[in-house]
Amino acid sequence: MPPAHPFDDDKLHEECGIFGVTGVQDAANFVALGLHALQHRGQEAGGIVTHDPEQGFNSARRFGYVRDNFTSTDIMETLPGPLAIGHVRYSTTGAKGAAIRDVQPFFGEFAMGGAAIAHNGNITNADALRRELIERGSIFQSSSDSECIIHLMARSLQRNIPERMEDALRRVEGAFSIVAMTRSQLIGVRDPLGVRPLVLGQIGDGWVLSSETCALDIIGADFVREIEPGEMVVISPETGVESLFPFRRQKPRFCIFEHVYFSRPDSILGGRSVYETRAAIGRELAKESPVEADLVCPVPDSGTPAAIGFSQESDIPYAMGIIRNQYMGRTFIEPTEQIRNMGVRLKLNVNRALIRGKRVILVDDSVVRGTTSRKIKEMILDAGAKEVHFRIASPPTAWPCFYGVDTPQREKLLAATMSEDEMREHLSVDSLKFISLDGLYRAVGEATGRDASCPQYCDACFSGEYPVKPADMIEKGFEMKPAAE
Repeated sequence: MPPAHPFDDDKLHEECGIFGVTGVQDAANFVALGLHALQHRGQEAGGIVTHDPEQGFNSARRFGYVRDNFTSTDIMETLPGPLAIGHVRYSTTGAKGAAIRDVQPFFGEFAMGGAAIAHNGNITNADALRRELIERGSIFQSSSDSECIIHLMARSLQRNIPERMEDALRRVEGAFSIVAMTRSQLIGVRDPLGVRPLVLGQIGDGWVLSSETCALDIIGADFVREIEPGEMVVISPETGVESLFPFRRQKPRFCIFEHVYFSRPDSILGGRSVYETRAAIGRELAKESPVEADLVCPVPDSGTPAAIGFSQESDIPYAMGIIRNQYMGRTFIEPTEQIRNMGVRLKLNVNRALIRGKRVILVDDSVVRGTTSRKIKEMILDAGAKEVHFRIASPPTAWPCFYGVDTPQREKLLAATMSEDEMREHLSVDSLKFISLDGLYRAVGEATGRDASCPQYCDACFSGEYPVKPADMIEKGFEMKPAAE
C-alpha cells in the first residue's frame, strides 16, 4: 500500500474494528458493510471469515480499504454462509505494512472443530506469552499479539471452544474486545476493564456484534446494548444470546479517547451520542479557556463537534475556515520530495476570503507530535489571519498507549518534553490551551470530574496512570510514571 499521508501521521490511530453477524443469509455481505462503517478504526487491511453448513469455513484477507476489496462478486461469492466475522486493521504490534499472514481474523482447527477470532486492543504480556508458547512447541504464523489467543486455546484442556477461549483469556493481560465464531456460534468478549468497545445488535432473527453502533445503522440492525466489561456472550440460532462472566469483576476503565476522537460522531457510547459529548467538550473548553476572537474554526473533521460547542458557549461565530479534500484518503501519486513538501496542503486548504484579517480560534481534538499543528498555523497566517489561537479538545498527550492505539514513542510526543507555554512558543501561536482532565471528565458526564483515587476511565495517555501494567514494555526499558508524582 502507499504510505500514509503526512496529515494522518500526526494523529493517534485506533488499531482495528471488529464485526460479526449470525442468523442472516449471506452474512459476509453484512460484515463487509459493517467493516466499511468501521473503516476509520483501521485502513491498513481487512479480513472476513464465514461458515457455511455445506462448504465449511472460508476466508478472504486483503490489504487496503473494504470498498476496494469486499465489494466484488468474485470475492463475496467465495464467502457463503449465515455466520461471519470480520476485522479492519491498523497495526500496533507487528510490523507496519506486514505480510498478509498478520491480517485478521485468525483461524484455528481444534479437536472439536474450527474457530476464528478477531481482536481489537493490545495484549501487554504478549512477548512473554509468545516465548512460553514457542518453548512449548507452538509455531506462530504471524507477528500479531492476537495469535497468542489461538495458541493458548489450542493448549487448553477445556471441552468446547467458548470454555477454551475463557481459559486462554485468563492468561492475557491488557485490553481486548473480541468477536469469534465456531461452526454454529458467534462469540463476543470484553476484557474485565472494558477498555475497548463492543456492542450487541439485532437484525430480524439474527444477531450482530460490532465495535460501534454506527456499523449497526448501516445494515439496519437495532442496537440492543453494550457488552459489559468482563462479559462473554455466546450466540446461536437455537439458544439466542447466552451471557457469561468468566473474569473477576473490576471497576471499568473505558478508554476516554474513544469519546474524544476514535469513535465516529454518529455512534453511541455509554448511552450518549459521541457527537453531543464532543460538543460538550467544546463548551467546557470555552468555559475554561476563553479568548477574544472573530471566528471559531475546526481542524476538520475531528475538531468539528468541539468547535461547534466552543462557538455555542463563547458566542463567537462558527465558520469553516479550513476545507478538507474529502477524496484524499491517501497520497494519490508517488510521494516525491516535492509532494511531501506540500504536506498538509494536499488534504486541507484555507478559506482565504473568510480568514483574512480575522482573529481565529482553531479547535482540534489533540496535539501529538505537533507537526501538523505548525503547518496549519502557517497556512492560516499565510491566508492573512490577524491572530491564531489553538484550543485542544483533550488534555496534553504525554504518554504512549499500550492498549490498542498506535502511539509514538514518548520522546516524540510534544507534551512529554514541553510545558504548555513551551508548546505555544514551539507552534508560534498567539495562545494555546488544552482542556483540563477534570474538564474532560465533566464533559463526558462525570459531574464531579475525575476521581483521582480511582479514575472512571482509562486516561493513561494523559495522566501516565496505567490500569494494567505494560509488562512487555517495562521489560524493554519503558519507565512508568512514579506513583508519587
